[in-house]
Amino acid sequence: MKLMPELRFLEFDRASEWQLQPLRKVLIKNSKKNKSLKHNLVQSVSNKHGFINQEDYFDNRRVASKDTSNYYVIKKGYFAYNPSRIDVGSLAYQHENITSIISPLYVSFQANYEEVDDIFLLNWFFSNQFSSQLIFEGGVRNSLSYENLVQINITLPSIPEQQKIASCLSSLDELIAAHKDKLDALKDHKKGLLQNLFPQEGETAPKVRFPEFEGDGEWVEKKLGKIAENLDSKRIPITSTKREKGVIPYYGASGIIDYVKDYIFDEDLLLISEDGANLVARVYPIAFSITGKTWVNNHAHVLKFENWFTQVLVEMYLNSKNIENFLTGMAQPKLNRKKLDIIPIPIPKNPKEQQKIATCLSAVDELITAQQEKIEQLQLHKKGLMKGLFPKIES
Repeated sequence: MKLMPELRFLEFDRASEWQLQPLRKVLIKNSKKNKSLKHNLVQSVSNKHGFINQEDYFDNRRVASKDTSNYYVIKKGYFAYNPSRIDVGSLAYQHENITSIISPLYVSFQANYEEVDDIFLLNWFFSNQFSSQLIFEGGVRNSLSYENLVQINITLPSIPEQQKIASCLSSLDELIAAHKDKLDALKDHKKGLLQNLFPQEGETAPKVRFPEFEGDGEWVEKKLGKIAENLDSKRIPITSTKREKGVIPYYGASGIIDYVKDYIFDEDLLLISEDGANLVARVYPIAFSITGKTWVNNHAHVLKFENWFTQVLVEMYLNSKNIENFLTGMAQPKLNRKKLDIIPIPIPKNPKEQQKIATCLSAVDELITAQQEKIEQLQLHKKGLMKGLFPKIES
């Protein structure tokens, strides 16, 4: 069977078929160590950001050894990966013209430029062609040494065709990066609004107020249990083996975890995480609104409000504040009902001001959601494009 991709640029449509080569022919292992201790910029390999300064990766903590003489030297054009995390994309390419060092626990190499374009190679490492060869005997390799890496096969067209593919995918990466920058800007804008539209600690009025409410005086502070009806008693957990599959969202502490056939609730509600590490880590929102037919298990508190705008204000406020003083448990943080009810919430006295703030923040949230969807669409487009641009290796 010929090695030909599903998609090919017109100028290479009549070019010869791709060649199957083991990686040992296209990689050059990096064995250069920091023996002279000349270099002191220590970097790590992350699956999200590639090479990243170690102090940034570990929150300003230096975890490198005092003696870095056995660390690998990394320059522009070098690759490195974590042998134990290659299956989750923990591979980096040095785009910048800097020299750094990385732990000897990583594996480092360069592209053999006579055989392969380095950006083509970088994209190939994130293709189905590479990931499918990581899987064997029903599971993903726990660790991938350099010796095992170079036994994996890569399909290669001519260098000019490689460069064309690399240029195409790089342009798409730049577009995705630009949209991510826009998303970050929107999130920063929302963060600034939350800081300005809500009173800060020790204050009774926000820094910024809509003109029509400037003379409305101080906000009031109310306990959460006094402004919302708690519906926790209606929650019903179902073990995964007993859930009947359907289209109705089944919610847990951090969002949808399944879809089921039946429902408990059919209204606008606010869920607040009851337990889990996310109450401290805050990787996901701890408060999130749900609407329509839903099922909620016993890992999320269920609150009902008299009006939508108070619900939005509470949701936004809780997601912007540290509530660790209200948590119990160390290994497994928990926000119990008693603590939940006494969380103080600053609220404008005038319902119209509540509505104005909620409308403003909801509009920003809609922009953020739309931007996230654009990024997801572009990422799906790239995934589909890569599937077509790289030939499938038949086993």
